[in-house]
Formats: sequence, structure tokens, C-alpha cells
Amino acid sequence: MKNLKLNSQGQLTFEKEISLLPYEDRPYKSYEFMTDIELEHFAGSDLIFDCECYPNYFITSFKHTKTGKITKFEIINNDTSNFNNRKLSWIMFNYRTIGFNSINYDTPMVWASYIYQDTYKLKEISNDIIVHQIRKNDLQKKHSFKIYETSKIDLVDVCPLKGSLKLYAARLHAKRLQDLPYPDTKELTENEINIVRNYNFNDLDLTQLTYDFNKDRLDLRATMGIEYQEDLMSKSDAQIAEAVLTKEVKKLTGKWPRRPEIKEGTAYKYEVPPYIQYKTPELQKLLYNVRTADFIVDCNGKIILPPKLDVDVKINKGVYRIGIGGLHSSEKNVSYVATDTHMIVDRDVASYYPRIITNLRLYPVGMGPDFLGAYEQIIARRLHAKKNKIFATDKGLKIVINGTSGKFSDFWSKMYSPDLTIQTTVTGQLALLLQIEMQELNGIECISANTDGAVYYVPVEKYNLFNDTIKEWENKTNFETEETLYSGYYARDVNAYFAVKKNGEVKVKGNPYSEVGSQSGTQLDVNPVLLICSDAIKNLLSKNIPIQDTIKNCKDITRFVYVRNAKSPGAHKNGKYLGKVLRWYYAKGEIGGIYTVQTNNKVADSEGGKPIQDLPNTFPEDIDYEKYINITTDTLYDIGYLKRLRQIEFF
Repeated sequence: MKNLKLNSQGQLTFEKEISLLPYEDRPYKSYEFMTDIELEHFAGSDLIFDCECYPNYFITSFKHTKTGKITKFEIINNDTSNFNNRKLSWIMFNYRTIGFNSINYDTPMVWASYIYQDTYKLKEISNDIIVHQIRKNDLQKKHSFKIYETSKIDLVDVCPLKGSLKLYAARLHAKRLQDLPYPDTKELTENEINIVRNYNFNDLDLTQLTYDFNKDRLDLRATMGIEYQEDLMSKSDAQIAEAVLTKEVKKLTGKWPRRPEIKEGTAYKYEVPPYIQYKTPELQKLLYNVRTADFIVDCNGKIILPPKLDVDVKINKGVYRIGIGGLHSSEKNVSYVATDTHMIVDRDVASYYPRIITNLRLYPVGMGPDFLGAYEQIIARRLHAKKNKIFATDKGLKIVINGTSGKFSDFWSKMYSPDLTIQTTVTGQLALLLQIEMQELNGIECISANTDGAVYYVPVEKYNLFNDTIKEWENKTNFETEETLYSGYYARDVNAYFAVKKNGEVKVKGNPYSEVGSQSGTQLDVNPVLLICSDAIKNLLSKNIPIQDTIKNCKDITRFVYVRNAKSPGAHKNGKYLGKVLRWYYAKGEIGGIYTVQTNNKVADSEGGKPIQDLPNTFPEDIDYEKYINITTDTLYDIGYLKRLRQIEFF
């Protein structure tokens, strides 16, 4: 890596010395250890586990999810006196193990250590997994060991967006963020082994934090797994959708669906539904371009947006962009307030992509028409469960229904169908543009549109006309919409806004304002970024509380932190290594920023940031309140709540 090297102590350096965080200032957490009697007693329950491997040190540790007690297995300089491989295998067969990226790494390493109690051999195997990415079967053949199938959960697929354990932990406000303290090529000293052991134990804590947060999602997977007789515990929502639908199609056809082979360069035409008919020349031209365009599969199996569609689409004052992902309007720094003369009305289309699939009778080429029978059965079962408040079935089948369309663009999926990606996403956009055109021709302004819905500024006297037009559109398209009324709407852009509902609740969307994302609808989706500023804006908009009151009265440090992910090997401040996942708050008198190790570039927004990789037990006294107030004020300008004075130039 550029400008990066190891010093004689095995520490990361960049020009001037960059040391590890002073671990002597980060006291070791005390842990209790399980006795053999306790291990036998709790057999059948859950253990969090994690492995570390160095040339002269190997550790596998387990943490009981209920008691918090630990069991560890270590090999130090090939001394195996603290490594009982028979006991280790007994644990693997008699407990359900929970890890993070454990199917790919920790599980193979455990079974490798069962055969080889040689740290150098284990390091070779570790390198084959991490560096050479040798797959499971080839790994077993090369090194002559067996990876046994046991009860396990790998959280890496349950969590959204493939983030790291440290990143998810930061999003969940883990007490300690700690990166691997030494390069995994280093021969460790006794003191360094103690540090790595403590790091390993901390990773157990982070994994349990992530596990506890996902408990409801895991319980749901367990329930569905029983029903479908399929292990769904380590699958993402989209993978569950594929597993369930594949099995249902197999029931109907007697054959397992096969993944289709679609070559790079394959071109598709979009088939326009008959109800897509526009009245304005701008949209008529767009429709012609869509109908005649070639949608081509690229080298990654994805559909490329045809160049002739990469244009602005204008409808009165509104400007829209279409794309493979969805429709987006182009507003910036806008604000709207409901008055005696105007209403703010949000209309979202219910189950947009699933309805497109069923309305247009779409099915993946690898599954055939029977896919629709299976899919519609699942929808009917879900509606029945929802009506009768059978919550587990309702939520489980919702995962299947909503996860289906995403698999159409997954090159490795049996449901892979690039043509269906086009049909679902383009239809959704054209239909929404039709709705917007119909309302704009009535003199009703669309102020924002995004993927499956639009927000309108409706004159009170035209509200009945607005609803009649929505009904006409629903009848044409066979979609249903859901209405939300706002008292205020304040947007930086289409993807980042505050919308105040009539009941005072504030809907917040987008980075950095929202603490939840769209992937899972939880805080696992997004990094926390000065959430106190968002809190202050919500209180101002809904309760008219001055922003400084919210900021100065809050004593929860997690609302003040800023979390960022730095590229490997991470970042430092004043020569002190922090890791790849960074957490800081703005402190009075704090000088300078945080810098990347590799390039020494300043991390964005880190000037005046005080690293807080360990959350304190008491609220810091050096919070720079004025900084947070100024940031909040700037955000009020960004979302159009405050208006900047235009500079007038005189010549």
C-alpha cells in the first residue's frame, strides 16, 4: 500500500510514526469463563464465536448469548496445552454457533484447527481463504480436512448491504470500536497476544450486539424455515424469496428451476402496457424513445440504461429523470407549507412492483408460467394472514413478495431475468409519469416523485378533482394508492427531506438526516451522522421548539456522534491509529482533523472532531454546542426552511 509500512514493532506508519491507540488507556473488559459443567448444561443453546489467526497465535472463542460467559481455545507458539480439539468439536456439534462471515471463514478455521494444531499451517489455510479465496470444497481437498455441517447462523447475510461487523456495531452504538491491532502476518509478543485476545473477545460483544438487534428477523426466519423445511437462518431477504419461490415452483412442476444463461450484449425491447398513453409532446417523445430503445446486458449481467433515455423529462415546472432503478424528480432546497388554500398530499402506490408483476403476468424465464401461480398463492396467503393478524406469516411472506423483483437482476439467481427488470422498473416509472401528467393537466403541481409515489401541492378547491383523477389512474393501471397528508414538506432533494404529517409526526428520509434506511428499514442501513441535528429540526418543525433547546438539553452522546468508514488500512489523528470505522464528536478546543493512513487525506467533516472509539460512561463536558447549532442552521437552509438572501451585484 502506498506510503504504508510496518515499523520494527509491527505498527502501521505513514511518514511520521503512527502508533496504535494506547491500549493501556483502553482497559481490558473482565469476562467470566464457562465451566465444563455449564457447557454441558447449556448444550442446545446459542454461542457467539470468532477466530483470529497469526503465524504464532490462533484463538477460537465462544460467548454464551444468555450468560455472557466465554470459552476459549488457544494455540500459542504451537503450545497446545490450552487447546482441546475434542472439546471444540463437541461444542460445534452440540450448540448453535453464531458468527459474522463465519460460514466463509470462522467455521472452516475451527475444523482446520481440529485437525491441525500448528499455527503456521493454520495461517496457510487462513491465507488461502482470505487472500486466495479458495472455495470450501477445494480448501478441504487441498488441506485434507472436513468442514462438518452443524447448526449455525451467519449474520453477514441477515444484515443489509454487506457492511463490516465494525460498521454495523458503530451503527448500533457499540461501546468499543476496535480494529485488528496488528497485521495478521506479524509474529506476536506475549503482550501483543494479550491485546489480540482482548480484541477477539470484543468482537464477540459486537457480534452479539448485532445478533440481539436482528433477533426478530431471525425468529421470523426460524418460523419460515419450519414451514418450508428449509434452513433460512443465514439468508438475506432476497435469498429467502428465491428459496421459497423455487420450492413452490418445484411443487407445481416437479422440477427444480435452473439459472438461465444470458450472454453479455443481449438486447431487449420494452413492451409498453396499453394504458401508457400520454397527451403532452414531451412525454409522447419519451414513450417513443422507450419503445424503440435497446436495453443491453453488460459484462456484469446488468441492464444498461440506453443513452437516449438519459435525459431530463419536463412536465410544467417539474423535471424528472428515469433510470433502471426508478423515477426521480430534481427539486433542490424546496419547502412547502399547507395553508387555507393549499394541501400537501402524498400518494404512494401500494406493493408497486409485485402488482406490476401480477398485472403484466411476468415470470422469470428459468421458472416458467408456474412462477405466477406460486407467487399469487403467496400474495393471497399474505393478505389472509394480514387480515387475520397472523403476524409471523404476514411478515414472512411480505419478505418473499417484496424480495422477488430484486432477484430479476441477480446474475447468479435462478430468477435472473433482465427483461423483467426492464418491465417492472420502466413500467413503474412510466405509470407514475402518467399520473403526474394527468394531475398537472388539472393545474395540480407535483412537488416530488420517487420510485413508487408522488407528493402534490393541491389547491383546496381542486382536492375532489385530484382524488377523482387518482381514481381514474388506478382504474386504468390496476394499481392502488395510499394517501398521507402533510402540514409541511422540506427537502434538500428528492432523496433527503423532512415531511411533517398532520398528526405532528415527522417523516425523515435520506442521508444524513434519517437514522434508518430503506434496505431493512432499520439503523443497520445507515451511518449515524449528528442525529441531534435531525432531532432539533424535527422538534422545530413539529413543536416549534428552538433548535438550541433540543441540542443543549440532550445528554445522550450517541446523538452527537459522526460515524464514517475509512478505506483500509484506516485513519489516524495526530499519529494515533483509530481503525477503519471512525467515530467522533465535535469538541470545544479540538484542533485538526482525522487523516487516512494510506494517502494522508483529511476525512470529510472531521475537522474539530474528537475521536470517541470508546463511548464514555458520562456525557462529555466539552461538547461544542455552537458547532451543532450552526450545522443544524445550515441544514435548515439546505431543506428550504430558511432562505438565503441573494447577493445583488452592482456594475
